[in-house]
Amino acid sequence: MKEASDKTNITANRGSKFLKDIGIYAIGNIGSKLITFMMVPLYTYFVHETSDFGYYDVCLQICLLLIPFFTLQLRDGAFRFLLDCNEDVQRRRIVSFVARTLASSLTLSLLIALVIALCYPVQYLGYIVGLLIAMSLQEVYSQVFRGLGNNRAFVSVGILSAMGIGLFSIIFVAGMGWGIRGIFLANILARIVALLIVESKVRLISRHTRWHINTRKVARDIIRYTLPLMPGSLCWWLTGSSDRLFISHFLGLDVNGVYAVAIRFTGIIYTLAIIFYQAWQETAILQYHSPDRNRFFSKMLNSYIFLLSLIFIGYVFALKINYGWLVAPEYRESLNYIYPLGLSAVVFAVAAFFDMGYQCALDTKRTLPAIVLAAIVNVSLNFLLIKPLGVYGVIITQLVTYLVLVTYRWFDMKRYFVLKIEPRTAIPVCAMLLGALPFYYSRSIAIDILFSLAVVAVLAWLYRNELRDLWQSKITKTHH
Repeated sequence: MKEASDKTNITANRGSKFLKDIGIYAIGNIGSKLITFMMVPLYTYFVHETSDFGYYDVCLQICLLLIPFFTLQLRDGAFRFLLDCNEDVQRRRIVSFVARTLASSLTLSLLIALVIALCYPVQYLGYIVGLLIAMSLQEVYSQVFRGLGNNRAFVSVGILSAMGIGLFSIIFVAGMGWGIRGIFLANILARIVALLIVESKVRLISRHTRWHINTRKVARDIIRYTLPLMPGSLCWWLTGSSDRLFISHFLGLDVNGVYAVAIRFTGIIYTLAIIFYQAWQETAILQYHSPDRNRFFSKMLNSYIFLLSLIFIGYVFALKINYGWLVAPEYRESLNYIYPLGLSAVVFAVAAFFDMGYQCALDTKRTLPAIVLAAIVNVSLNFLLIKPLGVYGVIITQLVTYLVLVTYRWFDMKRYFVLKIEPRTAIPVCAMLLGALPFYYSRSIAIDILFSLAVVAVLAWLYRNELRDLWQSKITKTHH
């Protein structure tokens, strides 16, 4: 009896910690994405040319492509090694290596930009480089804060940068009418100011950075971990972001501007997936060697699919009902892309869940075959489908690519853990697929609301035991 009670307590404790981590990462991520979401109406109303917004979106995707290479994927390496580190001296070595590497690589980016400027004129090149540097610093140092256990600093950077983007966007875009130049400035200044404010308060980086400390062994271990992630990040970019370049090249910047708005809205689902991923990353690494790992990981996967289906159905139908006032008329065609893009985001979230096996086992080199395969499928299908099907060809490509990735990883994960899908999990999957019918064919708000409520009711009944246990654990914790 005592052993059973201990197991129950362990399960409850790690479940409670996971929920607490989700809350922390939600605060750190949702703020920035919520501001991005709220800025879409402002940008669409004040950036009248869809081609301008399309150009900004292409520049943003290029920055996302370059960040892993200019930072040597240190956002993942710093967090993973700091999480396992218990000694202050070793923490200083890791943070010092990160600081030195960032300083060198970002200086190199400035030199490369200068050469490009002298050889070939690129519109807004200075702003593009500024955004690359600002995003790189925020990406890496946020993970350093997180790895050092200072979640308050991690959350603060996210919230302050989000508030800054909102404030500077209102000033530069709406107030001064600077268009996409204002969007660039808002995103650059907000990130730099947020990092400076947080560092001035906690002095976490300055306390752990030593410019003359020996980091040779740490550097070798981190680089060995992150190097396989770099080509993987390129393939991830080809899989998830190259669609903007295909659309811009084959269909034009105007079409990409409309498509970019749809991506901004479905980005909320990606954000929720990232929140779960960050909380799951920490929990999975710490629980990887637990005796009931397979059962625990399987339970998390089934619950995750249930949660994703609830979020997806509620969100896309809420968007459909309110889309008319959320965006300017020039961008309203993007509503047609929301549902399949949302499904792609859900499949991506499941693929990211499986990625944790490689990180838990420190076996990141095995991420490459699946990502390379996905990238090949993505690029090949884009070339084949974009001309006959237009934007829908790109969307179908993205969905098929993520399905290929999930299928590959489902089998590859068996070397790390064995997952079991419950039969009832088919219900939320079917609900997401069948939801396309009322989304596209219903013109009644009442039908859309009734469908959403019916799905929520059925899924809540299916998972009533889990919801009851979660509620009781919360009540018990509150009383204690």
